[in-house]
Amino acid sequence: MHSRLPAPAPLTACTRTRLEMHVGDRHERLDPATAMLGEPLRMHAANTLMQAVQFLGWRGARLHAGVHQARKALRHTRAVLALGASTLGPDGVAIDRQLRRVNRSLSSLRDAQALVETLDRLTKKHTAPATGPLLDRARRAATRRRGTQARLALHDDAGFADRRAALAALAAELQALPWQDLREKDALRSLQHSESKAAAAAKRARRSMHDNDWHRWRRRARRVLQQRRALVELSALQKSGIDRDKAMTTLLGEAQDYALLLDHCGDGSPFAEPDRKALQALAKTGVRRTRARIVQRRLG
Repeated sequence: MHSRLPAPAPLTACTRTRLEMHVGDRHERLDPATAMLGEPLRMHAANTLMQAVQFLGWRGARLHAGVHQARKALRHTRAVLALGASTLGPDGVAIDRQLRRVNRSLSSLRDAQALVETLDRLTKKHTAPATGPLLDRARRAATRRRGTQARLALHDDAGFADRRAALAALAAELQALPWQDLREKDALRSLQHSESKAAAAAKRARRSMHDNDWHRWRRRARRVLQQRRALVELSALQKSGIDRDKAMTTLLGEAQDYALLLDHCGDGSPFAEPDRKALQALAKTGVRRTRARIVQRRLG
């Protein structure tokens, strides 16, 4: 449902030897207190950030998909940076802040694309005779809104040249951070911090049932999943739990689909007035049912 970012370039055998030892036929992990994880994480983050630059270069019919993939790559880069927060220092924080700024500058275009994608997914789920034409009309309206947002974005930054140049410069700055000092135990401690924040966000969302709290839970759960995947790929973490985390973030994404649709039924809606009430009813029911499933799964 929610596609995964294409994997960065694989690690070389030389890099992997910094993380692993092989004793006879037995695979033995390095001591996490002393194992140096920074160099492969540097490569991972830099590769992912350069992917964002490439995605923003997509043109024509691929432009919207490129923005979508670029924003995913930027979030992933920020997640990896956060794994080194205790070591990378103020310069790492400054780079993260600038990455967030670029990502947010693409939000209006991404939101327009997200609405189209949401309506595509909901069309597959809701096949009742009366619902299909309603969602088709909504998708056409959302597509028109998406085109308008694209023209505005490209008028301000033709071909996203300014953003791409800024990200390329940030990639060079990212490479210069003191990744060589980052140990595995530091990264694992940062992961635990992310997990604690996600757990707190989950508790708050279940208690308040407020849209903003649910969205915060989804963002933090997604970061935990991104960080765990990065560490699994570098053999610093076992894969157990990844499938469970993915299932939860998928459910949170489904709930967000309905919340996004509901949000677009208010002021400034792209939808025709006669369709708004029906779309609003569909979204409210979807939000309520999906969140109920999430709460039961989380507590079960």
